Amino acid sequence: MGWLDALRGIAALVVVFDHSSYTFMPGLRRELMPYFNTSRYGIMVFFLVSGYIIPRSLERRGCVRAFWIGRILRVYPLAAAVVTVLLSLHVLGVAEIRDFGAHSAAAVALAHITMLQELLGTPSLLLVLWTLSYEMAFYLMVVALFTIRLHRRPSAVAIPLALLATASVAAGAVVPPSALSSLFGTGPVIAVAVIAMVAAVCCASGRSRPLRTFGGVLGGVLALALVTLNGTVPLWEGLVILAVMFLGTTVHRAETGQATWRFTAATAAFVTTCAVGSAYWYGDGALFTRRGWILAFLLALLTFGAGLAVRGRSLPLALTGLGTISYSVYLVHPVLLAVIDATAGRRHEDSPALEAAFVTVLLPLCLLTYRYIETPVQAWGRKLACRKQTLS
Repeated sequence: MGWLDALRGIAALVVVFDHSSYTFMPGLRRELMPYFNTSRYGIMVFFLVSGYIIPRSLERRGCVRAFWIGRILRVYPLAAAVVTVLLSLHVLGVAEIRDFGAHSAAAVALAHITMLQELLGTPSLLLVLWTLSYEMAFYLMVVALFTIRLHRRPSAVAIPLALLATASVAAGAVVPPSALSSLFGTGPVIAVAVIAMVAAVCCASGRSRPLRTFGGVLGGVLALALVTLNGTVPLWEGLVILAVMFLGTTVHRAETGQATWRFTAATAAFVTTCAVGSAYWYGDGALFTRRGWILAFLLALLTFGAGLAVRGRSLPLALTGLGTISYSVYLVHPVLLAVIDATAGRRHEDSPALEAAFVTVLLPLCLLTYRYIETPVQAWGRKLACRKQTLS
């Protein structure tokens, strides 16, 4: 799995540059973004990796309960720690947080507990947390396929993938962002989502097969409903994100002999055509923005393909090591930037030296969070998941 770590490392560095360039490299950013959307490149690589690895993780355990324990302890502890630090720094006046708007702190907090906050009409405390909402939606959909025992059938992945990709082309402006929250109010949507998600996870983790099936289907329906009816990114892009993750799953199926590589290549071509067509037709109207998104998307696919081509080979330790701490890099760098922006402010001229210094400071911090937060919790989570798996 070293090639996946390498891809994570590349994606993490690109996302860090995308966000830090606002502060340290504004001139380069203005010139680069019209042609290459670095943010979308990084997150599409992450989504492809997740699509590949998450179903593998669930099937390796063979237990939904163990899967959820592993995922929760993988995602939540560091996110909670980072948000806590950010809020503390905000209270001290050395960092700024995003405006809640008309939302109450309780509503924002409850939405963040589900990790679906971006799909519940509330702002993410950290900008990067929006992608975790789509990750969580994908988890729910993968569990749904697992509980109804369709996860190993290529058609069970290809059909929803094709529908998602095709729907992205027809999406346009049919459904406005956060449509459910606008129609029913943010509070009721959050309440229903929290109840449904808790029920879905608990039931899907139960011992009764009918109960597991009910929980899995409930979670899958919840995820699909929120992405299509309440996402904050345009509908077409939300559908493309899910299609991209399922494309990663299709590659995993080919790797394990459950699908042919010809079938996988045809699927990739179809998804690519739909994604590019959606971006071209439903961009914000400026050709350079469409160009930047499309180029980023295509390069993300090529990067994943390159990683797949070198799997099994020895890769630079620095790159795989960066991938190992990529989750810390992804979550910690916005906090460091928030402190710099609130104290020193953003520069008006490019400073490669300061950009390099930022990364130099960031990586040791991420090594610490990985060593003292991620590693212990993950070790405990593996033991707990194994214990629960044995008992079930």
